[in-house]
Amino acid sequence: MTTETTTTTTTNHLDVVELNVGGVTYATTLGTLQQAEPDSPLAIVSTLKVAEIRTIFGRDSKNRIFIDRDGVLFRYVLDYLRNQKLSLPENFAERDRLQVEAEYYRLSNMSKALIQNRSNGKHLNETMNITTGLSTAIISPTSSMITASTGHRSNTGYIVVGYRGTFAFGRDGLADVKFRKISRILVCGRVHLCREVFGETLNESRDPDHGQTDRYTSRFFLKHTFLEQAFDMLGEASFLMVGCAASGCSSSTSEMSKQTDSEENRWLHYNEFVFYRG
Repeated sequence: MTTETTTTTTTNHLDVVELNVGGVTYATTLGTLQQAEPDSPLAIVSTLKVAEIRTIFGRDSKNRIFIDRDGVLFRYVLDYLRNQKLSLPENFAERDRLQVEAEYYRLSNMSKALIQNRSNGKHLNETMNITTGLSTAIISPTSSMITASTGHRSNTGYIVVGYRGTFAFGRDGLADVKFRKISRILVCGRVHLCREVFGETLNESRDPDHGQTDRYTSRFFLKHTFLEQAFDMLGEASFLMVGCAASGCSSSTSEMSKQTDSEENRWLHYNEFVFYRG
């Protein structure tokens, strides 16, 4: 009995913790959560037992800690705890919402960093406007020239999202009920744009060139199969859909059709959606 009590109360900063934040799952360590400020609920979690955690956040159906907050913005909170500094993508448009999240988690230093980041961004924009006005009087360089001379990666570009799916039919008298089935959501585009948009939900395990950012790839896919979640993340990153294409449903003899029943085979289809941010 004594041994069980010791095991329950002892924590290791390397222990893995799974979080479900607004439907988006994250995996981190107790050590990362302990980097939060002492009165933050994230820091408190690392010192509590399961029963006590329920009184603050609760648990989902898979026994993960559930936090009813914005799951997409939480990746920036987690990055801040990991690196102890604020790291946001260029032209980040969610500072106000992220400020609210930092205040909810009682991360006052992160809130101050956001305010400082906003002030620096405003000052930088004013300086760039003045500089642009002066340079235009001399020469009007193209955007590609500006990108090449400054060494900054372009924030514009295309991302293509594709998926192969079918419909699963109900069983036991529910044959009229159809459920969308998606085996995998594929992502193609410039690597740094894909990472910016999809963050922790991007699976790069099938990509052979890990670590390189200034390139294109068609080997990414998402860790979830929620098409609307992918669209939400693209929309929040200011991408707009500019085109789409779809195959018709048919009874195919492909390998995928062999893995589904004959009724579902008739509904196999493939869709691609093209998004662009200018």
